[in-house]
Amino acid sequence: MINVTKTYLPDKEKYKKYVDQIYENGWVTNNGPLLQELEKRLAEFLGVKNIVLVANGTVALEVAYRTLAITGYVITTPFSFVATTSSLVTNGLKPIFADINPTTLNIDPENIKNVITQNTSAIVPVHVFGNGCEVEEIETIAKENNLKVIYDAAHAFDVKYKGQSILNYGDISTLSFHATKLFHTIEGGALIINDDKLVQKARYLINFGIENKESIPELGTNAKMNEFEAAMGLALLDDMEKLKSKRKEIYGKYSQKLKGLVQFQEQNDDTTLNYSYFPIILKDTKQAEKVQQALNDKDIFPRRYFYPSLDTLSYIEPKQYAPISRNIASRILCLPLFAELSDINCELISRTVFECVKDSP
Repeated sequence: MINVTKTYLPDKEKYKKYVDQIYENGWVTNNGPLLQELEKRLAEFLGVKNIVLVANGTVALEVAYRTLAITGYVITTPFSFVATTSSLVTNGLKPIFADINPTTLNIDPENIKNVITQNTSAIVPVHVFGNGCEVEEIETIAKENNLKVIYDAAHAFDVKYKGQSILNYGDISTLSFHATKLFHTIEGGALIINDDKLVQKARYLINFGIENKESIPELGTNAKMNEFEAAMGLALLDDMEKLKSKRKEIYGKYSQKLKGLVQFQEQNDDTTLNYSYFPIILKDTKQAEKVQQALNDKDIFPRRYFYPSLDTLSYIEPKQYAPISRNIASRILCLPLFAELSDINCELISRTVFECVKDSP
């Protein structure tokens, strides 16, 4: 069976050395030494000032909203993983969708302008599949309208924009370190925050709002990453360049074999790729389903990332309609992409897609 992704596990002995430290010091959670080491190494690796590690990517978004005291309406994209929207709703915020650019698949800045009202407090764009948003234009819109910007950068680990980390844009950027991601800590996530005062607030919030034994200045939650997860991150971080190199190779093979046959996501010329995903956009829903079934018949399982379009969710109020997102969601597939995908299987996947599409009317 070939799934859309496969969790990368680093050298067992390397991981065990970190686990041995946990057993020796008995410190398993609550800002332990491995978590502190991982925060420091990640900040250096990514080129960011402050990083706050948390339990998962969804809670990273929720903590970001609380840290910035977001209220009312929040403009976001309808084309993303459901957590981008559900995290707003569970925090009493109203998602307002700005439709996407049909080629980049990111939120369209012009559509952001069209849905700003006096009730809007923030924008939550997504760097979809690691493709950088139009960050400078979004920053201008936010400043003109006194809005906060929180980037859902779950896919944008180690992505650079004009030579620096794209995570440095916005008031806060959030990451997911789920086991399916390019870099993972089994479960986990992070907030990237440039403002030192906001960093301190976020650290209170992820630990029940507690500052010290005698002071609880914020209404917080329990969003802490534990030491076993931090150990996984430390063990894996050394392998990042090797992983990206292998993914780049597979990405290139897909691109070469399928160019001109299917639509690819248009990349932001100012951003680097991290080769996290390989989405293809088919002619219509029927063709997408045909390709998916042909792959499934060979025990290959791409994913309809992202389906359904989030403006169709039953719990969204007010009801909205994002036609471009719905159209793209109905005919997109992400092909399997992970470091251990063999050349033979990459060829099999490419050939299956090619044979399904080449003769389609």
